Amino acid sequence: MKHVFVALAGNANVGKSVIFNQLTGSSQEVGNWPGKTVEKAEGTLYYEGLRIRVVDLPGIYSLSTFSIEEIIARDFLLEGGADVVVDVVDASALERNLYLTIQLMELEVNLVIALNQIDFAAKRGVRVDYEKLSEMLEVPVVPTIAVSGYGLDKLLKTIKRAVEGKISIKAKSPRYSADIEEKISQLSKEISEKLPELSSYPSRWLAIKLLEKDSLVGEKVLSCKRGEEIVSLASKLIEEIERARGEDSALVIVSERYRIANRVAAEVQSFQAKPKASFSDKLEEVTAHPVMGYIVLIGVILSIFALVFGVGGVLSEIIEDLLLNAEFINKAASKLPETARIIVLDGVYYGVVASLTVALPYVLPFYIILAILEDSGYLARAACLTDNLMHKIGLHGKAFIPLMVSFGCNVPGCVGCRIMETERERLIAGILTVLIPCSARTVVILGLIGKYLGLKIALVFYLLDFVLIFVIGRIAYKSLPGKAVGLIMEVPPYRMPQLKSVVMKTWWRTREFTFFAIPVIVLGSSIIAGIEALGATQTVINYSKFITRLLGLPAECAIPLVFGILRKELTLILLAEVAGTNELSSFLTFRQMIVFTLVVMVYIPCIATVAALAREYGWKKALAITTLYIVLALALGAIANNLLLLIGVG
Repeated sequence: MKHVFVALAGNANVGKSVIFNQLTGSSQEVGNWPGKTVEKAEGTLYYEGLRIRVVDLPGIYSLSTFSIEEIIARDFLLEGGADVVVDVVDASALERNLYLTIQLMELEVNLVIALNQIDFAAKRGVRVDYEKLSEMLEVPVVPTIAVSGYGLDKLLKTIKRAVEGKISIKAKSPRYSADIEEKISQLSKEISEKLPELSSYPSRWLAIKLLEKDSLVGEKVLSCKRGEEIVSLASKLIEEIERARGEDSALVIVSERYRIANRVAAEVQSFQAKPKASFSDKLEEVTAHPVMGYIVLIGVILSIFALVFGVGGVLSEIIEDLLLNAEFINKAASKLPETARIIVLDGVYYGVVASLTVALPYVLPFYIILAILEDSGYLARAACLTDNLMHKIGLHGKAFIPLMVSFGCNVPGCVGCRIMETERERLIAGILTVLIPCSARTVVILGLIGKYLGLKIALVFYLLDFVLIFVIGRIAYKSLPGKAVGLIMEVPPYRMPQLKSVVMKTWWRTREFTFFAIPVIVLGSSIIAGIEALGATQTVINYSKFITRLLGLPAECAIPLVFGILRKELTLILLAEVAGTNELSSFLTFRQMIVFTLVVMVYIPCIATVAALAREYGWKKALAITTLYIVLALALGAIANNLLLLIGVG
């Protein structure tokens, strides 16, 4: 049986992942690209004697190096050895999509174009002559409708004919204006002769990227024996281009690509009278409106709160009640020796319970919401609406969704930072999501401050939290290496989310989080239970006295502060236990309540969040973020304690 490796490339929101799902079905495997937190999806199908392995590349708009996704896609296409690259093109936005197609042609890959969403294009009055498009680009073009599966059999037949050598699918790099073409040819010839180390790359592509001032290609060329000669020649040619054209050479190359894309699109497209405004058109007018758009956004946010925070909280209680009140578990554990019983029951079993009360009630609803927002097209609109606001804390509009979801639970908020383009932005977003007051923090704020000191003071805590988020965001924005990235994204048309797509996305993401986080949570729970079983609780209090003294708190507060890392609402429960009463005002003074709540609010929310941070950023960064917030919490607590003492608050 012949093995074929196919890569799916294309812009975001063109139906690429839908084609992937239709082709590979249940054979899909989801992980991360090596060393990256960008999702990688692979699958296998069998077709007429072929075993076809399919990889779904990240959605990109070009093959530059402005985002992690673009770098991953380009490196894969250069090094991955795909037999066929299927470029999924949106027929309703042909010119914009052809910009990436032209860059794929520059790479001279084996190319087949899937002209997708021809039905949606027709509804918008757009017709594309796919046969003429194929003739102009000199590669096969197959019209498809991914959601219904139309054209996919023909796409597979085209791939089969190509690998059998019956048709040619080798892309040819398009030709630019005469003056630019002269420079490309001159540089390409020199590269072919002087850089045998880079013979695996198309010399013309290397020449174009050097003239485009691509830093990664420049570094690759300089690493060669005669690389400096080539870079020197490229610099000379760049000066000539910029002197003749009067603008940056990188912009000249971009303009050349768009000129070709515009010419091709104009030749193959025809337009008919657009039908009357559809429901999606009317929805677009409302959600993108400068006033109504924000009202709708607030409604969406409240809905997210209701599902992730409200429904999640109810589900969490139900699951917890079912699992904690399971008589057979208590009976089985009662037969064990006391030390083993504490470790098994309070450690392992309660750790599993804590895991399930996070993973199912909070993570699952978040992923369902995220999939629906992605597939419907609303996520892009929310990002655009909040872009100006998010720039105040060094991010752009896409960060708004994970930050908002973190009010329900920091775990899915942290994982949701994957939608950011660069490692720098993901890290900044991850740092800030951890500080958002999640539902567990809300329990502490309202259960202690709200109950005993009043809701006005509780609201002051939220205000302080938002100030901290702004300040830390600005510090991270200024201090972390790298450049800020503006919001450059397509705003796709509204579409009805497909049930299969939503279910599959939710399953992949939930499975990935659950398999990683649960072992970490259970391990942490077991360690704390072991401390208790070995009678080392008092030792913890003794060793933590310097902290409680620093904060002006009773020594017993060390237990809820230390063990509260499992789940933040445990701090309130453990505080009542060490106080020996549920009337906490008899145990803590006004000042101590303020300090205790401030520290609990700021330090790392729970071990599940630490696990999520480690999964997304690695253990070093996760521990660095954890340490940052522990130190910040203690520092703020100490400052608050001394200020309150200074003004005479007891």
